Amino acid sequence: MKVEFWSDLTCPWCGLGSHRLDKAVQRFAHGGDIEVFHRSFPLDPGLSSSPAVSTRQMLKQKYGMDDAQAEAATRRVEVLAEREGLQPYVVLDNKKANTQLAHEFLAHATARGMHRQAWQLSFRAYFGEVRSLFDVDALLELSDELGLDRDETRQALTDRRFRQQVQDEARRARELGARGAPFLVIDGQYAIPGAQDTDTLLGAFQQVWDATHPPLAHTSVEDADGICCPDGCALPGDDAAGG
Repeated sequence: MKVEFWSDLTCPWCGLGSHRLDKAVQRFAHGGDIEVFHRSFPLDPGLSSSPAVSTRQMLKQKYGMDDAQAEAATRRVEVLAEREGLQPYVVLDNKKANTQLAHEFLAHATARGMHRQAWQLSFRAYFGEVRSLFDVDALLELSDELGLDRDETRQALTDRRFRQQVQDEARRARELGARGAPFLVIDGQYAIPGAQDTDTLLGAFQQVWDATHPPLAHTSVEDADGICCPDGCALPGDDAAGG
């Protein structure tokens, strides 16, 4: 079963949603048969990459929120995240800037076999450690932590080698009906918007699994030879049961 999860690195509900997705996969009975693919969906492509602005300031400018509204809009997700084990989880007292280059870094890391690790590290660095993700030097620090080649990473970011890939992933999300992030799609046809809780994701996984893995039909056959019993399994015509 293929699960695609579109998100932006500075979206607080995306970081929480990614955590919930990991938990759902771990708890699902067939979690070992689920492949999770993180996809890029930068939400503010028009935002400047420098200087970074405070989240409080961005909420005021973009949505016209006052201080009380900004507090209410962000503290809720902070509390939810911390209740689910993400401590600390800093939203209001963080900073915002254009995430395009950060997503290109993630594409580079994915190409080098560090897909899941790079996404997890980036969310943790931003929300858990209040680190910048917005310039080459900051992203090279993440590259070092992942054990990637620093010069190769710098070249990929300088050349903007993965810019088109990031844009294509965001366009694909919009084609599938995404109007925001996070946005999850199972097997290319079952869409789930928003940071759904773990139980909801588990229910969706089970529903899709049942639809794509129908149980085998069994016929009722009495006194059939060669049927296993508690003492072992006997071949037809054998008097003794064997393992």
